[in-house]
Amino acid sequence: YVELKHGRVSMLAVVGYLVQEAGWRLPGNIDTHGTSFASIRNGFAAFNDMPSGGVIQLLAFVGFLEVFVMKDVNGTGDFVGDFRNDGAFDLGWDTFDEKTKFRKRSIELNQGRAAMMGITALMVHEQLGVSLIPFHK
Repeated sequence: YVELKHGRVSMLAVVGYLVQEAGWRLPGNIDTHGTSFASIRNGFAAFNDMPSGGVIQLLAFVGFLEVFVMKDVNGTGDFVGDFRNDGAFDLGWDTFDEKTKFRKRSIELNQGRAAMMGITALMVHEQLGVSLIPFHK
């Protein structure tokens, strides 16, 4: 289960990193002092640019999701990592045959493994000062 969870988080992290590197930012300000989203750097530098209250809110939100949301609330999941919770979030999983379900779960696990390596490479190269993104800076 831990590998699946880390894979899902890593997939989101890679997409988020690439979106930020592409220069896309939310409009407006991140706080009431006028710090704009556009003024916050990408990667590790963001923790230095964000107000401390924002970092605390971010960590609290992730903790909330971990404890209360991202789990099999009813204990009715068909497999480890199944968070549909009796149809509360079902995108048609039950319409697939067993072979297709196994294939899709294997794809998710492998994509998660690739994303874990990908986000690690992006973070390491950021610290080295070398971009992995072609034609970037």
